[in-house]
Amino acid sequence: MLQAKLSPSILRRIYQGACFPSISCLPHCRLQKDQMRTRDDLLSESGVSRRLLHTHSEIQQSIRLCKTQPNGRRSFSLSAASIVSSAPAHVQPYLRLMRLDKPIGTWLLYLPCSWSIALAADPGCLPDLGMLALFGTGALLMRGAGCTINDMWDKGFDKKVSRTASRPIASGQISQFQALVFLGGQLSGAFGVLLCLNYYSIALGAASLSLVVSYPLMKRITYWPQFVLGLTFNWGALLGWSAVKGSCDWSVCLPLYFSGVMWTLIYDTIYAHQDKEDDMKIGVKSTALKFQDQTKPWLSAFTVAMMSGLVLAGVNAEQTLPYYAILTTVVLHLTHQIYTLDINKPEDCWRKFVSNKNLGLLLFLGIVIGNLWKQ
Repeated sequence: MLQAKLSPSILRRIYQGACFPSISCLPHCRLQKDQMRTRDDLLSESGVSRRLLHTHSEIQQSIRLCKTQPNGRRSFSLSAASIVSSAPAHVQPYLRLMRLDKPIGTWLLYLPCSWSIALAADPGCLPDLGMLALFGTGALLMRGAGCTINDMWDKGFDKKVSRTASRPIASGQISQFQALVFLGGQLSGAFGVLLCLNYYSIALGAASLSLVVSYPLMKRITYWPQFVLGLTFNWGALLGWSAVKGSCDWSVCLPLYFSGVMWTLIYDTIYAHQDKEDDMKIGVKSTALKFQDQTKPWLSAFTVAMMSGLVLAGVNAEQTLPYYAILTTVVLHLTHQIYTLDINKPEDCWRKFVSNKNLGLLLFLGIVIGNLWKQ
């Protein structure tokens, strides 16, 4: 029940308008109700109020671009979700198709690239900022392309899962042909980014396309689709080094790539626990279903493997004390994630999943400081 009693006309304007005030501010907007309202007025207001409450449940998930403060001023936010919600209506489905409103996936794709670029920097130097920006653009486009491919493959599955039923293709907002055209545009942009690199890196980057296309099919045939996702999402651990150095130093790149794959197995298994009930009903496989109550021991084993790879990569890259000190913090972060994880609470799984952005940034910081520490 809304605390504020608003007339139907005002409620309609709020529902349809571009600036939706915080519910916490509504008590300050209390209006005197009309004591002589007719039965039709009451029915009209009730219907609008229900739509308003339904819309508010979605708006609460992001910080709005335009929010009225108690002092009457408006603050502005540039969160990804609010940017998408403020875009033209005909553009929004495409932005949501590439998950622009949920940038965590882009971060998880980008961070292994940043680790590799930072490791490849000259001793005592910062990583190449231009290369970091270029890979950031590529990560945004390739993550969008991967999500588009995934939703094209999974249209039938997505309709049966409550969390994914509203995705643009599953809900019919975008047709398969429109998605295919959009996919072509994203891949063309990503290929343009790839052409900015050396020939070795162009060939290496192109080799990852088969993984991008095939990953969505893996959940149909194996309980290890998270492993294939790891192979795909961490390709930047190879590509970043070759883009800076001209080719891969496999003594550094392979342990780093291996660690990234283990990291993906950790965070995406946690993520998969959100959908395990729906996955069982529709026949989709995942490591969450394979591990079940043994998830934490498996995640602990992946953590040990990940840290071993990072130590080996650091030794071969001649990293210094700050790098290993921050690796200790990374271990503590992962340990806390696993120890406090409740696999039966989707909201907790989501919180643990998104916290991996901070873990990846922490590791990047450790590599940069360790490199600056070199004599």
